[in-house]
Amino acid sequence: MRRRMFGFTVVLALGMSSIAQGAEPFKLSTFEHDGEESLGVVLRDRYVIDLQAANTSLERHQRLWVTLPMPKDMKELIGRYELGMRDRIHAIVELIAPTIDTGQLPAYVHDLGDVDVLAPVRPAVVLSAALNYREHMREMTTGLAAEMSDSSAVDAAPKSMDHFWERAPDDVRQNPYLFNKPASVVIGDGDPILMKPGREQIDWECEFAIVIGKPASHVPLNQARSHIFGYTMMNDVGDREGRGDNRYGSDWLVWKGSDTFAPLGPFIVPAEFVPDPHALDIKFTLSEAVMQDANTELMQHSVDELVHFVSNNIILRPGDVIATGTPGGVGYARTPPVFMQPGDVARCSVEGIGTLTNPVEAWLDVMPR
Repeated sequence: MRRRMFGFTVVLALGMSSIAQGAEPFKLSTFEHDGEESLGVVLRDRYVIDLQAANTSLERHQRLWVTLPMPKDMKELIGRYELGMRDRIHAIVELIAPTIDTGQLPAYVHDLGDVDVLAPVRPAVVLSAALNYREHMREMTTGLAAEMSDSSAVDAAPKSMDHFWERAPDDVRQNPYLFNKPASVVIGDGDPILMKPGREQIDWECEFAIVIGKPASHVPLNQARSHIFGYTMMNDVGDREGRGDNRYGSDWLVWKGSDTFAPLGPFIVPAEFVPDPHALDIKFTLSEAVMQDANTELMQHSVDELVHFVSNNIILRPGDVIATGTPGGVGYARTPPVFMQPGDVARCSVEGIGTLTNPVEAWLDVMPR
């Protein structure tokens, strides 16, 4: 595994709709260059600005700029975004973007291909929504795949949770169902998904993910969006072979909690650049073969509902991640089943967010013995 330090990248992309006044949109990510991590900004999905270096240089040359210390990590950046960081990042982008067209790039701007893009944030909490797309719910509760899910529970009439989850009379959806993934299993773009010895049914689940922006506890549904900082992607990797018995229901540690089972990133797109999170194409390819191809409009519970639901159970904090579930097309539900193998390349893409790429490797080929 690659050596890790702490720092950040801020990445700009031209493919998304801009906010008011024609501001150029940007994405946030963590990168490493020459052995050190830094906050930065990538313009047009090609150039990475070292945010610390850019800010230091521009504070010297922009007489009206007040001194603004840069965050030490992504969580701090997210927590301070509304306290001056948003305006400073936009100001840096406004000054640096024109240099791309002239070819006179400052020394603190790097080609994206020359840096190592890491997981964009190290969340304290990683949650994933189960069966949040109807097609995935159907494929996992019929045929051979039904062994992994309780189809009778899916068919049961849903009930309100009177203390925080009220259902409309015509709401036929199941209640939200979320599970924890250990935050320690998060890896970044380019890191390998590792298959441990004897575990051969490793599956993919490409998921659009929420990044929390400010503390959220018992958040009303109509206020949930204000607690979302931005969006990213997670491959909710799972071991379909499970634990070998059905004690206590689902064993999420074995199924979903193994090392490297949470590729995250490569970028975080601030919510201001995502007008409608429920209208984004989502696609997964395994060694160039398309396995999932859908749209976030198909999710049953919205990003607002998921934040509302989770915040009534735990306090969410800046940098926490909620993956919104996967569409249909997982390997276990195919006939015959298809699983990831060493040598495969897994790619999860969401429109306007980016592409998360991870090779699949055998554990003993990478880890010391």
